[in-house]
Amino acid sequence: MVAISVKQPWAALLVAGVKTVEVRTWQTRRRGRVLIHASKVPDDRPEGWALVTTPELRALAAHRGGIIGVGEIAACAHYATAEAFAAAAEQHRNAPGWFRPEGGGLYGFVFQNLRPIAFQAYPGQTMFFTVEPTAGLLTQLGIGMA
Repeated sequence: MVAISVKQPWAALLVAGVKTVEVRTWQTRRRGRVLIHASKVPDDRPEGWALVTTPELRALAAHRGGIIGVGEIAACAHYATAEAFAAAAEQHRNAPGWFRPEGGGLYGFVFQNLRPIAFQAYPGQTMFFTVEPTAGLLTQLGIGMA
């Protein structure tokens, strides 16, 4: 199985569907199921934390260093201009000032069917990385052991 590591609170906001696009400096052709990993180091900027407004979101955002949810990448959007990035702010929830034109702009991994799962401690990595699923994780995902 494949996962992507996201800093908190963004990981919690993603699996809860508060945001549906994860912004990166690199594009992907990957589509389909991806586990959402909450990195050990949080993002301390206040913009994301201001969106953590419910007890459920606070509980999700408290997790560090493990899998907290799952979703499906349906597309990869390209934000070549600050205007395009700002127009998608409701989906990615980043401030317009975060846009960087270097390297051709930014990319948004468009997720659907996002949902939290019970926390599973697991070391993260950069980019996409492979996760060896446990029986418990497979059960949560509705996948039987072969």
